[in-house]
Amino acid sequence: MLKKLFVISCLFIVCSCSSKKEILYMQDAEQFNNTTITYTNAPIQPNDVLRITISALIPESAMPYNKVSGTTGGSTIDIMQLEGYLVSENLTINFPVLGVLSVAEQTTQEFAEFLKSKLENDGHLKNPSVDVRLVNAKVTVLGEVRQPGTFNFTEQNITLLQALGYAGDLTINGKREDVLIMRDDNGIRKITHIDLTGSEWLDSDFYYVKPNDMIVVNPNNPKVKSAGFVGNVGTFLSVVSILLSTVLIISK
Repeated sequence: MLKKLFVISCLFIVCSCSSKKEILYMQDAEQFNNTTITYTNAPIQPNDVLRITISALIPESAMPYNKVSGTTGGSTIDIMQLEGYLVSENLTINFPVLGVLSVAEQTTQEFAEFLKSKLENDGHLKNPSVDVRLVNAKVTVLGEVRQPGTFNFTEQNITLLQALGYAGDLTINGKREDVLIMRDDNGIRKITHIDLTGSEWLDSDFYYVKPNDMIVVNPNNPKVKSAGFVGNVGTFLSVVSILLSTVLIISK
């Protein structure tokens, strides 16, 4: 009886342990050394909030094309979102003087160039400067990470690893070979699975996170096996210890 319990506990510990190949990130990263990085900008999507700033050589001439700030105390992200332009479901914004403008199939940079040309060609401003920023970009990270949640970012591009860094990195129970990413791409839902132990994803469309991406880190096999049984190895060993003690007392 004692021998059987000992064998069972040993097998459980062996099965619960994760191998080196299951834990280390990008184990073949050297083959991507000195390779070219392609920066991409995501197209503007419905419910995006754009901060648009127009300036000109004569500042007063650009005033009608800028929203008048109704708040004081700095320019935090929250304030910029409240004073920004909300993109409608039809991918339009209501811009001062110019009226309703379409942002369909345009990045923030492309829309800035379009707006600059329109202001010049329609005779509104001479040689204006146009800056367009997305101020409500966010990514949601769930599952086996230390701090799951939704995270805002202001950078034009952040990588998948940066997004996972916002969530405090994967726990030891996170399945690095199966990280799920769900993305809305021009009204089409796209779902992919990334293997972080390899490096092929560095050249994929999912190297950079896009606004509103959903990232789910699945639990690894030991975590799945322990769920609903005894929780963890420590608990299991405690149970085995109690059973062994009970058997010893009874057998005396």
